[in-house]
Amino acid sequence: MTFKINHHLKNSLARSGAITTPHGSIETPAFIAVGTAATVKALTPEQVKSTGSQAVLANTYHLHLRPGEDIVSKSGGLHDFMNWSGPTYTDSGGFQVFSLGEAFGSGVSKVASGEEVSIDAQDQRISNAKKAKIDDEGVSFYSHIDGKHLRLTPENSMQIQHKLGADIIFAFDECTSPHASHEYQLKAWERTHAWAKRCIKEHHKLSKGDKSYISLFGVVQGGRFEDLRRLSAKELAKLDFDGFGIGGSFNKSDMGTAVRWVCEELPVAKPRHLLGIGEPSDIFDGIENGIDTFDCVSPTRIARNGSVYTYDGRKNISTSPYRSSLAPIDTLCGCYTCENFNLSYLHHLIKSSEILFTTLLSIHNLHFITKLVDDIRESINHETFYQFKSDFIAKYYR
Repeated sequence: MTFKINHHLKNSLARSGAITTPHGSIETPAFIAVGTAATVKALTPEQVKSTGSQAVLANTYHLHLRPGEDIVSKSGGLHDFMNWSGPTYTDSGGFQVFSLGEAFGSGVSKVASGEEVSIDAQDQRISNAKKAKIDDEGVSFYSHIDGKHLRLTPENSMQIQHKLGADIIFAFDECTSPHASHEYQLKAWERTHAWAKRCIKEHHKLSKGDKSYISLFGVVQGGRFEDLRRLSAKELAKLDFDGFGIGGSFNKSDMGTAVRWVCEELPVAKPRHLLGIGEPSDIFDGIENGIDTFDCVSPTRIARNGSVYTYDGRKNISTSPYRSSLAPIDTLCGCYTCENFNLSYLHHLIKSSEILFTTLLSIHNLHFITKLVDDIRESINHETFYQFKSDFIAKYYR
């Protein structure tokens, strides 16, 4: 993997560039489509490509449980298994540790949106005991599929991801609650940093022969605390990573600030990926503060609930105002759905429980987000970013 910066936006950390992998290049900033189980839900690889998506991210935890990394490997690796010829990413499984542990049954997200709630280390250990137990060596958890007891460590996270064979993989980390105390976040950072070193060691051992193309990204954590975020970034920057992921565990309203703390400490010449973030306002904030790539399930998830992104804001087209509308979802959109179907038809599909609606709305949403990031990239190149951001936000969130 190589990374080339083409343009730095004046008075900003934003930049445009290109990540080159053996399976193709990614013009950055870029939105990476999420294909959790080696499929972007409801879409064929050809449909994903038609949205302008340059790369796909698959989920290590889910593919480990089903069908298993050995089957993927025997099928020729992730690219052949899912018939995707472009670049691929796999996450480490760290977020699933969080969702089975701290977040299990609590409604806590990795990104906080409300009042701060302090959770001390003892409370977090009690919560983790529900489905996942974290120790300094790794994580013990139970499969959500069949209840089987499993173990995930930095070493086997690397082994699983190498068998999956993505172009870019992530170090195993502990994703913490945004409400966790400074004391616990410090302990979690110490653990994550130790795991990062173990991931590098195992990755180097496995990076031989036909797997030498795989690049490893470290993951910055530290919660909502500036000292820990900067510490995590500084220490990871000293290690032999090809790029960096930035984990969640922050307040949504402070996301841009938290990202800036990190990007001010990370090496300029290496790419930065913001994990699990994909709403329009978050994308602008992330890019302005130094992010190169994003991934998020939101475009396809909200599509399955009947919601779409438009240049006039987010809309739920299952509601009655769209029953007789002959307009497309968005007159400014050039996706397959908007060029061929009107809102009354899409509304009809939803109300009739026809599964085609999930495909058509997913095509639109993925195209919309991908095109938005493409346009942001062009605005960086032409030094019009701030005007573009102002115009978009004013219209989208009015």
